[in-house]
Amino acid sequence: MLVKEYRICMPLTTEEYRVGQLYTISKHSHQESEKGEGVEVVKNEPHEDPVHGPGQFTEKRVHLSSKLPSWARAVTPRIFYITEKAWNYYPYTITEYTCSFLPKFSIYIETKYEDNCGDSENIFRSDKILGDHEVSFLDIAFDEIPERYYRSLEDPRFFSSAKTGRGPLREGWRQHTKPIMCSYKLVTVKFEVWGLQTRVEQFVHKVIRDILLIGHRQAFTWVDEWCGMTMEEVRRYERETQEATNEIIGLVAPTISVSEVGQPTATHSAPASAPSTPLSDEAPDFLAPPKARPRKKSAPETLTLPALRERASAE
Repeated sequence: MLVKEYRICMPLTTEEYRVGQLYTISKHSHQESEKGEGVEVVKNEPHEDPVHGPGQFTEKRVHLSSKLPSWARAVTPRIFYITEKAWNYYPYTITEYTCSFLPKFSIYIETKYEDNCGDSENIFRSDKILGDHEVSFLDIAFDEIPERYYRSLEDPRFFSSAKTGRGPLREGWRQHTKPIMCSYKLVTVKFEVWGLQTRVEQFVHKVIRDILLIGHRQAFTWVDEWCGMTMEEVRRYERETQEATNEIIGLVAPTISVSEVGQPTATHSAPASAPSTPLSDEAPDFLAPPKARPRKKSAPETLTLPALRERASAE
């Protein structure tokens, strides 16, 4: 088991980020989906926790198959998926990831959101954690991301919001930017296979770091798309994109409840999920495969949801 804490600051308030997070997850999941691939929404329903109160539970299946790098396809079944279960009691959330064919593999993410620049210490209560853990600050503007995921329109160093007037972000922006909030994420990765555990857990944390950076960059640089939306409006957008996404990947969309009113169900605790995984084409060192083919070129700068845009225009 390898535990790390990530702190990601954003030039937003926690209330703003609550809407932006839901919008970003929905849009990103839809963009990543293709026929038979992508993110299938299985459940999205109110959930009541005896400690954290009313919240929202979501269960998704992230279908990967052909999206895997070549080294992973060689050792995995032809069709498989990762199950994501998330309990959202904003500003506290929990997400669990498990794999359909690797019962000894799991990722557990506990998240707290606060209006500060990441200076809260012991926010997860160290008595809940076995031993010390590494704390990493991620800078959405100046930390590097894999080149294949870079989009100039999603670069906080150059982005300026027409609606909020925020951006572009300059060196040292976390010390002087207002408003500012921080996502504190305690990430536990388990891969209980002797001989591979340490290297696989380290590799997974590297991928998670990239996911967090990319997702939070998008949440900020898409701010003009979601700024001003109410929770009711973003939940409707979430429902519509979920239905459209399930349709794209060739599945019948389930009836999805997105009411904010809590209903008692099985108890469990917390983060709304991060955007779907941008998988790396680079194999970890311990596999060291030959590179048989060139990398794919980056995706287009922007993607649209034509069905939803047509529907919005008609309304």
